[in-house]
Amino acid sequence: MLSLALAPALLSCSGSLPDYDATGTFEATEVLVSAEAQGRLMAFDVEEGDSLRAGQEVGVVDTVQLHLQKLQLEASMKSVERQRPDILKQVAATKEQISQAERERNRLASLLKLGAANQKDLDDAESLLRTLRSQLDAQNSSLQNNDQSLSWQSSSVAVQVAQVDDRLDKCHVRSPLTGTVLAKYAEAGELVSTGMPLFKVADMEQVYLRAYVTSEQLSRLHTGQRLTVYADYGKDIRYEYPGLITWISETAEFTPKTILTNDERASQVYAIKILVRNDGRLKLGMYGGICLDEEE
Repeated sequence: MLSLALAPALLSCSGSLPDYDATGTFEATEVLVSAEAQGRLMAFDVEEGDSLRAGQEVGVVDTVQLHLQKLQLEASMKSVERQRPDILKQVAATKEQISQAERERNRLASLLKLGAANQKDLDDAESLLRTLRSQLDAQNSSLQNNDQSLSWQSSSVAVQVAQVDDRLDKCHVRSPLTGTVLAKYAEAGELVSTGMPLFKVADMEQVYLRAYVTSEQLSRLHTGQRLTVYADYGKDIRYEYPGLITWISETAEFTPKTILTNDERASQVYAIKILVRNDGRLKLGMYGGICLDEEE
C-alpha cells in the first residue's frame, strides 16, 4: 500500500493562503452494490455511514426454494449412484463357467492323447469355451457402457448442484471492499430483483483529488510524483496533505466550468488524480487544489 504520512496543517504556497495552480474536487473509489438474486430481502443490516470490511455479509435474499432444489438434486445423485453396477460381481458367474469349461477342455485334451476320448468332444468343449468368453466380453462392454452413462448422469447432476450453490452464494449480500456506506437503497422485507441497487460503498481511507492542469503545467508533472494537496474548507481555512500523483490523462479536455486555472486563456486541460490518505476530515466533493512551486 502506498505510504503517505498524515500531517494536515494550515500551511500555504507562499506563506499565506494558497494561490492554487490547479484545482479540483475530492473523489473516492465507489462501488454500487446490486442484488445478484431475486426474492425477498430477509435481512439487510447496513446503514449510511457504517464502516464495512471487504467481504462482510450485510444481508441475505430468501434461499428456501434454492435449498429445496439442492436437496432434490442431491437425492437424484444418490439414486444415480445406487444404480451403478458392480461389474466384478455381475461377471463372476460367467468367469466361473469359463474356468469350469477350461478345466473340461483340458481334461478332454488329456483323454484324447490317451485315446479315451474323441475329437468331437474336444471340439465341443473348445466351442463352449469360445462362447463363454464372448459372453464375458459382451457383459463387460455392456456393464462398462452402463457405468459410463451413469457417470455422465452423475456429473450432470453435480454441475446442477454447483449452479444452485452459486445461486445460493449470490443470495448473500456482501461488501466488495473495505469502506464507508454512502447510500442505502433498500430495506429488509422488500422484494428485490437481480440488478436492483442495494447500497453504495466507498473507500474513504484513500481519496483522490481530481485536478486539472494546463499543458504547460503538465510538463512539470509525472506519475509517482509527490506534492502537497490543499483541502479548502472555506472562510480562509485550508489544510494541507501529502499527495502522490497516480494517474495523468492521456487526452486533453475542455476546462470544466467549475475549475479555475492560472492561465485563463487555456481552453483545454489534462486531468490528474492525486492520492491522499484521509484523516477523516476529507469529504467527497470537497474543493481542493495544488501549488506546483512546492512539488517535491
